[in-house]
Amino acid sequence: MASTADFRNGLVIEFNNDLFTIVQFQHVKPGKGPAFVRTKLKSITTGKVIDNTFPSGTKVNVARVERRPYQYLYKDEVIYHFMHLETFEQIHVEEHVIDYPEFLVEGENVEVVVHADTESVLSVELPQFVILEVTYSEPGVRGDTATNALKAATVNTGSTIMVPLFINEGDKIKVSTADKTYIERVKN
Repeated sequence: MASTADFRNGLVIEFNNDLFTIVQFQHVKPGKGPAFVRTKLKSITTGKVIDNTFPSGTKVNVARVERRPYQYLYKDEVIYHFMHLETFEQIHVEEHVIDYPEFLVEGENVEVVVHADTESVLSVELPQFVILEVTYSEPGVRGDTATNALKAATVNTGSTIMVPLFINEGDKIKVSTADKTYIERVKN
C-alpha cells in the first residue's frame, strides 16, 4: 500500500481492476478546501490514458513489476519469440503487447515488463532509437533541397518512414520509436 505522497512518474498501481502506470502527477493545495493529486494514468493492458484526481492521503495498491532484458529472436505467424539475456529462457508474446512491433529487428535488445506476482508479460518496450536499413527509396532530385523536403522510404522491417531527399537505398538510418520519425543517417 502506498499513499498519494508516494506517487512518482513510472509507478505502477492497481486502479479500477486494471494496472496503470503514472505518466504525470501534480499535488494541488487550493486556498480553500482539502488538497488533492491530479494524475494522468496509462493503462498497461490497453494503452489508454485517463485523467484521475485522488484526494490527498488516498491509499492505493502498488503493483510489483520487473523490467527484464530480452533479445528478439523471430516471429512466426502472430507470435513473437524472445530470449532472456542472462538465463537464456525463451518466452513468446502476442503482437498487441509489443510497443511498435514494426521496428523489431532480429537480435534487437528489448525490455520486457513482467508482473512479478503472476509472471505475466505486461509489455515489451523497444529502445528509444533503432538503427534500420533503407531497402527502397525513390532517388532524390538534385536541386530539390531548398526546403526541408521529405520522401517515403521503406526500411528492412517493412515499415515506411519519411526521410530527407539525400537518403538512398542501402543507407542505415536512426529512427525514433516514440514518434516514428527519422533522426539521422548512421555512418558505417
